[in-house]
Amino acid sequence: MAHQLALDLGTPPPARLSNFIGNRDAVLGLSHLLNPAHALPGQRSIYLCGELGSGRSHLLAASCAQAKEQGKKSLQLNAHSNIDAFVYCQETRLYTVDDVELLDDARQIAVFNLFNQLLAGQGLVCAGNQVPLGLHVREDLRTRLAWGLVFRLTPLNDEEKITALRQAAQERGLHLSPDVPIWLLKHYRRDLGSLMGVLEALDQFSLEKKRAVTLPLLRELFARLTQS
Repeated sequence: MAHQLALDLGTPPPARLSNFIGNRDAVLGLSHLLNPAHALPGQRSIYLCGELGSGRSHLLAASCAQAKEQGKKSLQLNAHSNIDAFVYCQETRLYTVDDVELLDDARQIAVFNLFNQLLAGQGLVCAGNQVPLGLHVREDLRTRLAWGLVFRLTPLNDEEKITALRQAAQERGLHLSPDVPIWLLKHYRRDLGSLMGVLEALDQFSLEKKRAVTLPLLRELFARLTQS
């Protein structure tokens, strides 16, 4: 049975396109959108669909981070953003909208308007839990979401999750013994967010104990968290 532990997730590694594991076609599509010289003619929008934990929000945040690195203004929007934030601005080079299936009617209209107002060199990336045809949103917005490139994000397999854990550990300067990721996949929740939470806790615990991140240390951490 998977352990159910309350972990302080801390600050996750910064979202970057370069540290996203899997779904390479979607990463490449976003990279091209952010570099107009490589974008397809007329390409101004991308829609990402996938289940919870598939990396939709990571890719949206990573796209905005890359735009910022390029000196471009970006704006992240979702169902909880103030309706005034959805107003078009010519200086904004990239808009992202997460969880489009949760947008109310007013925000759906605002996103539809953004599609119509985009100029050359601007981009709009939206994400939702269904392909455009399956979304319960306005028909005009559903049509616009399907106009650009559409990428269905597939969940990571076990090998990719292990790669993601090792990469995140390396970014923290941690060396994981090979049996640590394998043990986690067998004995803990398998979604990447939870696994990254354990890695954060392991990082802090290894500093406290002044010990390497090995399977005995991981088991000791789980024992402490289970007792608390």
